[in-house]
Amino acid sequence: MRTIDDHQVRFGELAGPLVHGAMFFDWQLISTQELAAAVEYPFPYLVENDAIPYAPVGLDTTVHRYPTFDDTVSVEVTPTRVGDSSLELVYEMIDKDGEALSTAQMTHVTIAPEGGALPIPEETQTLIKNLVGDKSVAVGPSRDGDTGSQYPTFEETFQIHSPYIEGSELAYFEEYPRFAGIALERYLAAQGVQLSDLAGDRQPFRLRDWHWEFKSPVRYDSLLSVECDVQAVTEDTVRVAHTFRTDGEVRIEGLTEYGCFTSEGEPSTFTDAMLSPFEN
Repeated sequence: MRTIDDHQVRFGELAGPLVHGAMFFDWQLISTQELAAAVEYPFPYLVENDAIPYAPVGLDTTVHRYPTFDDTVSVEVTPTRVGDSSLELVYEMIDKDGEALSTAQMTHVTIAPEGGALPIPEETQTLIKNLVGDKSVAVGPSRDGDTGSQYPTFEETFQIHSPYIEGSELAYFEEYPRFAGIALERYLAAQGVQLSDLAGDRQPFRLRDWHWEFKSPVRYDSLLSVECDVQAVTEDTVRVAHTFRTDGEVRIEGLTEYGCFTSEGEPSTFTDAMLSPFEN
């Protein structure tokens, strides 16, 4: 089903000439809410009953092209599997010509007030099954290339306060890639490289491919550590493994590939200057 139809990219959604990486998560969240309403198990009902609706527990995403100021964005959502408590969705973001902007596959569960996953009502399962499609997508990061100790590992910590949480007082899942991006930017700055000096015709270190697994939520007022282990560096990608912890416990694990894009949103390559902070 089409959950977003010809949305015009707005100024506030941009970071430079391209949309902010957070917009992919925003559009997915909007689309999930539209689907939830269509299958009569909507967000407002679940929130009123102190549940956390359709929380992502695993996701894989690939950005084919970054939208720009002149783009319109539509999102098609296809349920591919529904279980007693989990739902798998494929999100396809396209431009006005039907060309792919981004593709994501995500598994959701609704978290009960006391913890654990709520069962999906049988009538909702039936409605979802009527929408299930046979759609196989290959998205997310690769595991090719060098992986070893020759690349740096760095870490940052963040206090989870009100700007970063949902109404349920848990950190919003969009914030985790943002924290990882801040950690990367601080590392670059410590190496004497400012992103503002690199950006121009090429937009480096944009989210391109990622795989994230959510093990347990990050609660309000937690001190969140973000460990970033650089695993591969090529002219096409910088691959970083992310581990998020609070109180010494792993909450999220991820593998993210950052790419470089032109100011028109097309995939490009990193320059030597962009990659110099990762050299021995």
